[in-house]
Amino acid sequence: MAVADPVTVGVLSLHTSKETKAILNAVEALGHDTEWLRSENTSISVTDGSVVLEPEVDIIANRMLLSNTEQPAEELGLANTFAQLMPMLNEPSAVLTAIHKLSTAATLATNDVRTPDVTLALSSDQLNAARSRYGEEAVYKTAIGTHGGGTWKVGADDPINAKVGNRYAFLQELIDRDDDRHFDARVYVVDGEIISAMYRYAPDNDWRTNVALGGSVEDATDDLPEEARDMARRAADATTLDYAGVDLVEGDEGWFVLEVNPTAGFKGLYEATQISPAPYIAKLAIESAGGEVDDGRVRELSKVLDDSQPIAQPVQTGQSETEPAVIGYTEEVVLSGTSGSKSVLAKSDTGATRTSIDTGLAADIGAGPIKSITRIRSGSSKTAKSRPVVDVVVGVGGNQHTVTASVEDRNHMDYPVLLGRDILENYRVDVGRRTDQDARDTPEEEE
Repeated sequence: MAVADPVTVGVLSLHTSKETKAILNAVEALGHDTEWLRSENTSISVTDGSVVLEPEVDIIANRMLLSNTEQPAEELGLANTFAQLMPMLNEPSAVLTAIHKLSTAATLATNDVRTPDVTLALSSDQLNAARSRYGEEAVYKTAIGTHGGGTWKVGADDPINAKVGNRYAFLQELIDRDDDRHFDARVYVVDGEIISAMYRYAPDNDWRTNVALGGSVEDATDDLPEEARDMARRAADATTLDYAGVDLVEGDEGWFVLEVNPTAGFKGLYEATQISPAPYIAKLAIESAGGEVDDGRVRELSKVLDDSQPIAQPVQTGQSETEPAVIGYTEEVVLSGTSGSKSVLAKSDTGATRTSIDTGLAADIGAGPIKSITRIRSGSSKTAKSRPVVDVVVGVGGNQHTVTASVEDRNHMDYPVLLGRDILENYRVDVGRRTDQDARDTPEEEE
């Protein structure tokens, strides 16, 4: 029996992640060729009516991360161009449905997949008018977000806006049980099959279960109830995603699908289950392009999350686009909460673990409600002070970061916001650069 020729799988991922590396390495380990479609090596040309994509591939696995970019449509349009030229896993239309949480909810509902009640309104008056339908506590989310970012629990009297920063936001029914600790389930589905699943438990003093926020995990692959397993499969099918991380929560009426994530990370999933979805995604891509794989080899590879440097990683010339952006000692940032946004000057402090904001500013933008109290040691002090902490969205240079910031009276300080390492870890700090250096003696603009 003749063995099929190797196929070339391209992974479209402008960012660097363990998941992208693992998929590329799995394709190589299964005996096929790879290309990592990145800014360093990718181009599209239309010449005399012919369209050419470089580098050449037989199929593309779409891992374009859109949920935390300033303009998701730019990169979605790029992926849509690629999809017109060749087969693609997680096609742009499916990704568009999944990254917008209201679109996801509408799609699930029309396909009889149980999801919490939601309301998105284009005006704040309409959204606040709908608040009474959601009881004493409700979930308030940005329509596009990731890692638990842009998600709050709001009380009946908390004012809310139709937008948080530049993102639409919506109300969602809070699905919870009287357990000591909030938990949900992440189920990873590839080609309609459940590869693995985990329970995620919220960290202390929080109700969100995201691993990126410090939540703990537990293997649920073998004991996840069949109702939840069936709903995860149907959710992936309804959104037409080839691979997805489906988030579910159990309420008094059974299981509900919260979100369907087209670029779900699986580092935490692997830690909990010791199963990597990467070889299964690689298998689907290879077989969809007409290649062949050994199923036994797929199972063997899934026991390791191989995120070593792939053969396909392009050679970087000049300044790497993956290098962190530069941030100054002072920067203009945009803070957004549940009731508004404000542009202010912030100071960078690499010695601070957590970002902090002024009490008055927090009240102005609706940064909250207060979710816990933390003890913070400042400077050379040997004693720690107790401060309330709240969730706030901080916009820095076009990027949005949702952090749990401490609240303090900074009225006597030069800057109402201090950026801590929770944000600065994403940047390189140039202490010689000051946004306010040339503006100290100029009047502020009118609001």
